Amino acid sequence: MFDVGFWEMMLVGIVALLAFGPERLPRVARETALWVRKARSMVASVKQDIDHELQLYELQEALRREKKALSSFDLEEPPKRSLNTVPEHREHKDPEPDGQANNQAGGR
Repeated sequence: MFDVGFWEMMLVGIVALLAFGPERLPRVARETALWVRKARSMVASVKQDIDHELQLYELQEALRREKKALSSFDLEEPPKRSLNTVPEHREHKDPEPDGQANNQAGGR
């Protein structure tokens, strides 16, 4: 995050020693470390929450796409053409059932 070298840290340490004194410097360093640890923990927690929300959003979008794709299919209507069926040839008439043929002949 920060590109801080040895000499920069040494300068910060000397300024802190002059500002706080040798008695208070260890306590200030501990409190500073505590606050930095809490800040890092909060940032990690927020990052984890954001990642979770992004994953949830991506799943919801995928679900919407799938629903849209499935809604274009009409399951009530039979398919217009099946690859497994053989086309029927209707060159000849189907014979009439026996009952209808006898009725017509007997009624004359």
